[in-house]
Amino acid sequence: MPNAEVDAFHTRILRVTLAVQESRAYWEAVDPEVRGAARVERAFSERWFGNKSLARVKLLLSNFAARFDAYPDALAALRRWRPTDPGTRPLLCHWHLQLSDPLYRAFTGDWLPGRIAEGRKEFDRDAVARWVSAHPDADWAPATRYGFATKLIRSAAEAGLVSSAQGPRAALIPRVPDEALGYLVRLLQLVTHAGAWEDNLYLRSVGLAHDTVDARLRRLPDVTYRRMGTLVELHASPLGALG
Repeated sequence: MPNAEVDAFHTRILRVTLAVQESRAYWEAVDPEVRGAARVERAFSERWFGNKSLARVKLLLSNFAARFDAYPDALAALRRWRPTDPGTRPLLCHWHLQLSDPLYRAFTGDWLPGRIAEGRKEFDRDAVARWVSAHPDADWAPATRYGFATKLIRSAAEAGLVSSAQGPRAALIPRVPDEALGYLVRLLQLVTHAGAWEDNLYLRSVGLAHDTVDARLRRLPDVTYRRMGTLVELHASPLGALG
């Protein structure tokens, strides 16, 4: 379904993690009208991703198409918008990876926040591999489950949701700039997703849900947010108005 979060499990994260710098290069160079072999040739000849091999360029392009091209209004905004806060871009990449990968969405929006809520912030790769193996749709061999655990942790660390030190990792709550939250609000207006405005896996992944998010949403520029009990009214200017 276009403009909807992806529900089917896949293995793309095993080959491309969050890739913040490559994602930024993609946003700034891609022409949505140029696709297929022509896009590959342009990206490789123009060195969008530096000295990456042709095979790696193809892999990045196919992954970024799933993360960004599938949401054309968002891609149009990303091509034009230049966030001012350096903490914004990793979060944009994080939310788009959540949209396009249900396993990463569950890991960062459910499992990691659950660890924090229970006071068990520290974990290792074995714990994540066990979580992957317990998922009813994850019928993968042990080596693949450990591969997923490694890449899930690496992607979350790139987003600031997991400590980057060697050894045991710790779940973290990242700083969320207003401009990043404003992007997410506008993105979720366009995308069919599970959860309510004030409580969903995208907000939970960055430590924002229920009352915690209320004050943030009320002060965002060009956003109208009201809540009375279970009734929520939220209106925001379109993504194209960012910048």
